[in-house]
Amino acid sequence: MTKVYCYDKCTTCKKALAWLDANKIQYEKIDIKTDHPDESTLRKFHKKSGLPLKKFFNTSGILYREQKLSEKLLNMSEDEQFKLLASDGMLVKRPLLVCDDAVIPGFKEEAWREALGM
Repeated sequence: MTKVYCYDKCTTCKKALAWLDANKIQYEKIDIKTDHPDESTLRKFHKKSGLPLKKFFNTSGILYREQKLSEKLLNMSEDEQFKLLASDGMLVKRPLLVCDDAVIPGFKEEAWREALGM
């Protein structure tokens, strides 16, 4: 089952969910704020994605900016970054698509279409 971690107030998440609905793709919606992935899950997602870990951070989020993470991440180990990501779902880039063959942070229609075999 395709899972989408999202935040109800996020316009990009709304757009992604509307796209899934319009394309009649079944998915499980997970609130990233209240039910965010733990460190072990994030490690699995990261490995499956093949992307750099920094792509999993919500760089436009308030929490990211308040904590000045653009500077701090440069000096953090990967383990520290995973712990930080797992500490608050609002730090994770959303929506986060998790399907059989891919994990994609953020909504890019072409990437989602490919991951979902469309």
